[in-house]
Amino acid sequence: MFYRDDRLALFIDGANVYAACRALGFDIDFRLLRQEFMRRGKLLRAFYYTALLETEEYSPIRPLVDWLQYNGFTMVTKPAREFVDREGRRKVKGNMDIELTIDAMEMAPHVDHIVLFSGDGDFRRLVESLQRKGVRVSVVSTMRTSPPMISDDLRRQADTFIELDELRSLLGRSDRKTPPESEDTAETAPFGLPRAI
Repeated sequence: MFYRDDRLALFIDGANVYAACRALGFDIDFRLLRQEFMRRGKLLRAFYYTALLETEEYSPIRPLVDWLQYNGFTMVTKPAREFVDREGRRKVKGNMDIELTIDAMEMAPHVDHIVLFSGDGDFRRLVESLQRKGVRVSVVSTMRTSPPMISDDLRRQADTFIELDELRSLLGRSDRKTPPESEDTAETAPFGLPRAI
């Protein structure tokens, strides 16, 4: 439930949202996302969290990061780490949970409602702590994938669960391109760039 006078903040777990959108088969238009939540309340901040591969000359997510920085989003980034798993596959790790948690707790005294775009069950305790501070928390993720992309504990803790797939008509891009098949780019591939930059 949103109230027009609510002071809102968005916290977007970039890798988690990318994975959910990819599984659902659509990309988010971040200009539309920002406009939608400005319509739902007084949007104070929209945070986007992602790890960046600094070892590559060109990071595929860099255009998205640059666009978001210039268009009203607060970017929180850190270098991703590359490693090789037991099967010899190249993996990228760049968990942003701590950064998101600290920022949400610092923002809590200034907002009425936080919208968390993530299905990561590690955020259940964060949601509980925010609620004890009097902040309502909506969680945006999806149950329409197999397996669901949202932790059951997180969904139960949230004041409101918003099915990401139901936002497709409001936030989805119409010119979606086929996502990359490479498993090692799943967390770093760009998505959701508006046509006019």
